[in-house]
Amino acid sequence: MRPFRHRRLAAVVTLATVLVTAAPPTAAGADDSGNRRAGYHRVGYFTQWGIYGRAFPVKKLDTSGAASRLTHLNYAFGNVSEDGRCFVDGGPGEGDAWADYQRPVPAQESVDGVADAWGEPLNGNFGQLAKLKAKHPDLQVLISLGGWSWSTYFSNAARTDASRKAFVASCIDLYLKGNLPVLDGGSGGPGAAAGVFDGIDLDWEWPNWPGEPGNVVRPEDRRNFTELVAEFRRQLDAYGRTTRKHHPLTAFLPANPAAMDAGYEGREIFRYLDFATVQGYDFHGAWDPVTNQQSALRVPSGAPDNPDFSAEVAIDGWLARGAPREKLVLGIPYYGRGWTGVSGSGNGLFQPATGPAPATFEAGYEDYRQLKTLAGNGFTVHRDLRAGHAWLFDGTTFWTYDDPAVVLQKTLYIRRAGLAGAMVWSLDGDDDNATLTRTIGLGLATP
Repeated sequence: MRPFRHRRLAAVVTLATVLVTAAPPTAAGADDSGNRRAGYHRVGYFTQWGIYGRAFPVKKLDTSGAASRLTHLNYAFGNVSEDGRCFVDGGPGEGDAWADYQRPVPAQESVDGVADAWGEPLNGNFGQLAKLKAKHPDLQVLISLGGWSWSTYFSNAARTDASRKAFVASCIDLYLKGNLPVLDGGSGGPGAAAGVFDGIDLDWEWPNWPGEPGNVVRPEDRRNFTELVAEFRRQLDAYGRTTRKHHPLTAFLPANPAAMDAGYEGREIFRYLDFATVQGYDFHGAWDPVTNQQSALRVPSGAPDNPDFSAEVAIDGWLARGAPREKLVLGIPYYGRGWTGVSGSGNGLFQPATGPAPATFEAGYEDYRQLKTLAGNGFTVHRDLRAGHAWLFDGTTFWTYDDPAVVLQKTLYIRRAGLAGAMVWSLDGDDDNATLTRTIGLGLATP
């Protein structure tokens, strides 16, 4: 690293330290004296579909340096069937078994440089994850169940004691024991994926609260979610007695206080979870008629909505509901939200817009690795240092996003608040040097 980069990084660290320590303490920030962790969770989501348009194979986690800076890797996603079972299916909208474990990965995309042969028991992403774990034995890999699109039938799975037992057993059998369905050509089979996954991440979006249209939602989801995590803990512990390992159980939790109250028994669920990741993004987007922040650390001054969302509001919300701070992991986005047709004056923030900004894969949504190229290329970077967010504006188009300075500020907030660590959605949004993941590694490094 060249000397000028050392100086620039040191300046960012100093600035972020000042910003965090100078901020007035809140419920999350008032624990500076006695609750610093000896180590931090650094959790990254790897998307099943990232191997396609984003050209992000598992190998990039190794070559970019990201894997060595993560403690947990969540594979997104596993599906839940209408009758409440974990399943793998290549049907439209149901899954992508080809990407998961059937696709022969060529040598140039393989973690160890060895190409897959057609019909091997474990090809695709699962096979590459096994190779990645061999190179990084301290990395734990979890299967994340649900997500926005596949939470449709979580309520069915959690509804009764019998359905919970059957659902959990099916997930452990499929993913931890690795008993994969046999596909055309021969991939899969009993034990084919054994050892790939260490645990389970529950990404039910959301119990007793609207998510994607069509989701099954019941008032009893709130209590049933607690019973579900308890059942997962019981069966994972029983399985662990046979493997002589602890199998982690985590959950992704919302930022919206109303969703917290509707769907979760805050203190109770943490009896069974190793930790929970808290949504730290999607606070605003092109569904709003005016530009705004999507992932600010604190609510900005002059924000048009009251109350409003922020990372601090989300963390404080969970603390107020009995969550232990040492089990809360703050989510950080590797993407931005954007508007175009922005009118008004000034720097573009809180101004009317006509709709979502054009983008590579989805209007109004762009990866950090693309957004970083806009700075100085017709766009100006703006910052609200106290609120902890940044945005890009060219006079017409506006992007709210997290760059390394914002990410570093958030890691220092995590340290001061005594939280458990950071989570990112998703790793394929970072650049080829894993700049954001390296920043998290720096900010959460332990002596």
